[in-house]
Amino acid sequence: MHDVLAAMLRDWRRGATSGLATVVSTFQSAPRLPGAAMLVTADGEAVGSVSGGCVEGAVYELASEVVNGGEPVLVRYGVSDDDAYAVGLTCGGIIDIFVEPVSRERFAELDAVARAIAAGRRVGVATVIEHPDANRMGRHLIVRPEGFEGDLGSDRTNQAVGDDTQGLLAAGRTGILTYGVDGERLDTGMRVFFASYAPPPRMIVFGAIDFAAALARLGAFLGYRVTVCDARSVFATPARFPDAAEVVNAWPHRYLSDQYAQGLLDSRTVLCVLTHDPKFDIPVLEVALRGRPVAFIGAMGSRRTHEDRMARLRQAGLSETELSKLHSPVGLDLGARTPEETAVSIAAEFISQQWSGSGEPLRQLGERIHHDEQL
Repeated sequence: MHDVLAAMLRDWRRGATSGLATVVSTFQSAPRLPGAAMLVTADGEAVGSVSGGCVEGAVYELASEVVNGGEPVLVRYGVSDDDAYAVGLTCGGIIDIFVEPVSRERFAELDAVARAIAAGRRVGVATVIEHPDANRMGRHLIVRPEGFEGDLGSDRTNQAVGDDTQGLLAAGRTGILTYGVDGERLDTGMRVFFASYAPPPRMIVFGAIDFAAALARLGAFLGYRVTVCDARSVFATPARFPDAAEVVNAWPHRYLSDQYAQGLLDSRTVLCVLTHDPKFDIPVLEVALRGRPVAFIGAMGSRRTHEDRMARLRQAGLSETELSKLHSPVGLDLGARTPEETAVSIAAEFISQQWSGSGEPLRQLGERIHHDEQL
């Protein structure tokens, strides 16, 4: 919804209706992930994408219908290769798309959701996408860490969904939950799509070197909020790292300890230690490897540097289980030479880790291209 939120709010605030199409589930080689959205405004403008172009025409027509008074509908594209080809889903995958009207009447809480997203606060939206009672289709429940508001049709449903989605919200995950028609757990008849909106994931790069500048640039491109940290003030300057959200002049291990203490790191956080200087590396890696789980911990250096680093960490008392969380030397074998190529190598490894990729050329593999999320 991020991509279409501004246009949707414009219609909502002037009392108009827009049509929102959201990918709620995918199978096989679907081109977009759940949560991808396309909006048809009250004026007929199309914003966003649900398939990278494959089924946009068909979805545009459905969204236009709900703008003009149509009811919410759940549709599937790509049930067979012939069907997929007919609407342009040439990848052969399968996508389920929920199309709903968005207006002040239908989605009274939209403005509050938008304010939470703009402020960087965690918020999620649960939407009924399948139910035998048409009046329940498209109802929303807004979920926050402190509670929920809205109405999915009954108090029992609200309580069940409000409780069950807290874990998804905390992890920043999106997905479908299944219930009985009145919110009964371990039953069927109603499906609810939960979209989690959290602040951007963080990437913290330790070491204000040219490789860090390239990684900060790539990290920002990938959607991370990048912090560069170094104890040397002459190097840790915003001018040297224009793509970083912040540049911190502090001892790395002290800064990281403070971030953990404030609860500012989560299971999506990427930590990259690029200094390859033991007086910086060892203390910050001790903190990282003993701290709460993050998505990825990598450290740059040669094979010799790696062996020395591991020996020092063992001397510091880290267990083999803790050491197994360290990706060192960091990066996939791309033959990288320049800082920019090295940044791609590092990013390739944590992306592969996230999606359980093999790192092998796709042309040499026979399994499906897209992997289930692992983090």
